[in-house]
Amino acid sequence: MAFNDPIADMLTRIRNAANARHDTATVPYSRLKESLAGILVREGFLGAMSVGGEGLRKSIVIDIKYLPDGKPAFRSLLRTSKLGRRVYVSAADIRPNRQGVGVAILTTSKGLMKDTDAKRQGIGGEVLCTAW
Repeated sequence: MAFNDPIADMLTRIRNAANARHDTATVPYSRLKESLAGILVREGFLGAMSVGGEGLRKSIVIDIKYLPDGKPAFRSLLRTSKLGRRVYVSAADIRPNRQGVGVAILTTSKGLMKDTDAKRQGIGGEVLCTAW
């Protein structure tokens, strides 16, 4: 299956798995997606992540984290910078997402990082997605 935006595909697979009350979501492997999933796991929006398979069959298995009431731990996973509209921010323009509850994930010259880390280091970049 060919798709144009692998990050949007990954976020959609996670949202669909959560809406269907699945325990896991499986996405094709890339280092960028692995870093993105790692940040979402560290921030508490997802349960755990593991990489399985080898070669072209390599994939990332993401455990969906649910709250005690049965709802997913995240309210929203949105792709901010899209193919037709890239969104870049400087370190001075980084603002708290959802008044500090959410997190924006940026791709910077020093790799993928959340908005607060980028602001602390004084670097900006492309806003990949937001989660809250």
